[in-house]
Amino acid sequence: MSPTFASLSIRNYRIYATGSLVSNVGTWMGRVGQDWLVLTVLTNHSSTALGFVTGLQFLPFLLLAPFTGAIADRFPKRRILFCSQSALALSALVLATLTLTGVVQLWHVYAVALFQGVATAVDNPARQTFVSEMVPRQQLSNAVGLNSASFNAGRLLGPGIAGLVIAGVGTGLALLLNGLSFFFVLASLASMHTDELNPVPTSRGRGQVREGFAYVRSRPDLMLLMGLVFVLGTFGMNFQITTALMATQAFHKGPTEYGLLGSIMAIGSLAAALLAARRKNPRLLVVVVALAGFTVATAVASIAPTYDLFALSLVPVGLFALTAMNTANSTVQLSVDPQVRGRVMSLYMAILMGGTPIGSPLIGWIGDHAGPRWTIGVGSIAVGLSLAVVAVVFLRSGRVRIAVERADTARLPRLRLVRRPVTAPVIPEPEAVR
Repeated sequence: MSPTFASLSIRNYRIYATGSLVSNVGTWMGRVGQDWLVLTVLTNHSSTALGFVTGLQFLPFLLLAPFTGAIADRFPKRRILFCSQSALALSALVLATLTLTGVVQLWHVYAVALFQGVATAVDNPARQTFVSEMVPRQQLSNAVGLNSASFNAGRLLGPGIAGLVIAGVGTGLALLLNGLSFFFVLASLASMHTDELNPVPTSRGRGQVREGFAYVRSRPDLMLLMGLVFVLGTFGMNFQITTALMATQAFHKGPTEYGLLGSIMAIGSLAAALLAARRKNPRLLVVVVALAGFTVATAVASIAPTYDLFALSLVPVGLFALTAMNTANSTVQLSVDPQVRGRVMSLYMAILMGGTPIGSPLIGWIGDHAGPRWTIGVGSIAVGLSLAVVAVVFLRSGRVRIAVERADTARLPRLRLVRRPVTAPVIPEPEAVR
């Protein structure tokens, strides 16, 4: 089997990936349906309302991350996923029913978004770390890359299908198909051979949340990485809002063209995910280069004069965004102790997505007052400035360098920050986490 798809040789992972692919297509259909419902049915193209919906979906990541991470480390992850995926299916079916019966109101969407956010906050650290129980360590990076490929394959297919369904039948059916898609994940979890899983020993006792924070604070490399992804997640990864506003306000397009934008962006994201699946050793330098590419690509997208050029610019945007996120995800998972992986991943996801409750309403407000193009431009400026700060403070000041420390043969190299005199010679480009 090709190295890109090596993890699919493992039965449990193959079944899980199949169910996830179907569910991911449904998830992206649901996102497009929800956004179109808010923008064109429940409001008069209010980007502020859409920003609040997105913010409510991600607020629980910020508030619950330490506790949901402890849940992932304390209880069997497969059991957690059964509960969280069932809750997500229920919420999606409720919104679909309200829409199909014609009684849906904006506050209903707010309430469902918040409920889905809570369920996703529980689901995410368990789902992220469950991969390590299905595949051996040497294939973990490949499996993480394929997970990302599945997510973006759903992003490639889902928005386009949703646009066609909404234009031909209505928003309610797109939301209904999303709710039904969750049952494929539940079926895949039920079909696994549990004796072939390699569960990490659960962690019990008091002080688990505090222990997770202390572990991250003791790792300057993780702090640096999380700082970069915080800016990316808060100001750069608001495509749920930005593409909707660009399609409807800047180019005056309908649901089919809006859905197509998500699929076009997914071309770049899917390419990035497949490249990541081939990359055995994630490197921190790849994250930095990808964020630089993201800065340039989003700047170009923000000034695209036509719909076609804007759509074309989304391919490199998706490529660079997914490269940065996927490499950062693999780096974190491969470099932390298994006993705290759930808590660290929940904090990582909180950093990546937890800024969205702040960023999304702000981006929505900017869209209403400065226009849709600035919703993308702000992300480009913020990510570019974060890279400039890292470059100036950490690499060019001469006071700090990034070095590789190998604690023992059982663990991956770890980045640590080492202070040195200002007069010391400039250290060459840092070696990344292997």
